Amino acid sequence: MSKRFAVVLAAGKGTRMKSKLYKVLHPVLDKPMVQHVVDQLKPLQMTSITTIVGFGAEEVQEQLGDSSQYAIQEEQLGTGHAVLQAGKYLADQQGTTLVVCGDTPLLTAETLQSVVEYHEKEKAKVTILTAKAEDPTGYGRIVRNSDNQVEKIVEQKDATDTEKLITEINTGTYCFDNQLLFEALKQVSNDNAQGEYYLPDVIQIAQEQQEKVAAFQTDKFNETIGVNDRVALSQAETLMKNRINEYHMRNGVTLIDPANTYIGTDVKIASDVVIHPGCVIKGETTIEEDAQIGPNSEIADCHIGSHTVVKHSVTTSSYIGNRVQIGPFAHIRPDANIGDDVKVGNFVEIKKSKIDNGSKVSHLSYIGDAEVGSNVNVGCGTITVNYDGKNKFLTKIEDDAFIGCNANLIAPVTIGKGALIAAGSTISEDVPGDALSVARSKQVNKEGYAKKYK
Repeated sequence: MSKRFAVVLAAGKGTRMKSKLYKVLHPVLDKPMVQHVVDQLKPLQMTSITTIVGFGAEEVQEQLGDSSQYAIQEEQLGTGHAVLQAGKYLADQQGTTLVVCGDTPLLTAETLQSVVEYHEKEKAKVTILTAKAEDPTGYGRIVRNSDNQVEKIVEQKDATDTEKLITEINTGTYCFDNQLLFEALKQVSNDNAQGEYYLPDVIQIAQEQQEKVAAFQTDKFNETIGVNDRVALSQAETLMKNRINEYHMRNGVTLIDPANTYIGTDVKIASDVVIHPGCVIKGETTIEEDAQIGPNSEIADCHIGSHTVVKHSVTTSSYIGNRVQIGPFAHIRPDANIGDDVKVGNFVEIKKSKIDNGSKVSHLSYIGDAEVGSNVNVGCGTITVNYDGKNKFLTKIEDDAFIGCNANLIAPVTIGKGALIAAGSTISEDVPGDALSVARSKQVNKEGYAKKYK
C-alpha cells in the first residue's frame, strides 16, 4: 500500500460563530469538532496527519497534542494557500493525500476510508467526495459529462438554471495524488473576487493536464455538513447525538427518552443498562451491565459497575463498583474509589476518597481525603475536616466502625476497627479499635431560664 497523508484545514477564525472560542474548538457533544475529525482519521493508519492552524493555533495544538503535526497559515488566503503550508512535510512525498475540513465533525472513518480506497482503485489524480442534497442551495454542483465523469464544479453563484437543478454537491473533502497536488498548488491563481487561492482550482489544472478526476458519492449527506455558525453547530450536535444513541440502543442499551439523553463518543455501555431522561454521560466512561443511570445525572470519565444505580447525581473521574447506590443528589468528585455494595445517599459529597465494600454514607455528609474501610456506617452530617487553610490531611476509618450523626473528624486522624463515635462529637485524636469516643460538651439545663429570657 502506498503512503497516505491527511491534511486537516483548521486555520479559519470562523467569524460567523460570533465567539471568542476558535471555531474548530467548539464542541459537538463532549469533544471539539477538530478532535472528532482527527479521531476519525486515526483508523485509516495515515503516514502522517498535518493540521493547518492559524487563529488560535496554540489552543488547537494543545487540544490535539502529538496526534498531529502542525503547519501555520499566517494569513488566511484561501484553502489552496492553507494546504500549501503543509508542503514543508509533504511536497516531496509520493502517495495519496486526503484533505478534510476541521469543521466537519460528523464524517466517519468508514466514509473517509471508502473515498481513499475508491481514489486508489480508480487510479485517479483527484477524487472529490460528493453527496446528494435534498436542497443543494449554496453548495457547489458536480457537473458530469455523458460518460458520467466529472466535468467541473460550479459554484451556486455561477451556476445556470439547469446546473442549479443538480443535487450532487461538493462536500469540500478531497483525495489527491500528493505530487500533483503540490505541483498544481504552485499554479493556482488568486485572480478572483476574494483574492484567495482556492483548492478546487487544482481540479481544473488536473483536467487541463488530461489527468483523471473522479467523484465518490456517499449516501450519507448528513455526515458531510460543515459547521459555520451556531445553527449548524446545533444541527451537528443533534445528528451526532442521534447517531450515538442509536448505536447503543442497537447494542442492547435502553434509553427511556433518547431525545433527552446525551452520550459522548468515547463512552462504553454494556447491554441491559437503562438510562433515564436528562442524563449527560461523557468522556472515558464505562458502564457495566444492568446498571441504571438517572434521571438527570451527569457522569464524566467514570467506571460504573454492574447493577449500580445512579440517581439525580454528578460523578466525575472516579471508580464506582458493583451494586452501588448513588444519590439522589450526591456528588462524586474526582479520584473517588467506591467499592461494591456501597451506599452514597442524598446530599453526600465524596472527594479523593476510598470507600470499601459494604459501607454506607447515607445522607448529608462530606467525605474528603479519606480511607473508609468495609462495613462502616457514616452517620448523617458527618464531616472529615481535611483542610487547615494550607494543606489537606487524611482521615482513616477502619472496618466495622460506626460514626454517629454530626461528627467532625479533624484530620489527620484514625478511627480504629469497630470503634464507635458518639453523635455530635468532634474527634481530633486517634480512636482505638472497639472503643467508644465521646467528644462533646457536657449538657447543662438551667431551669426557668427560657421563660425569663422571653
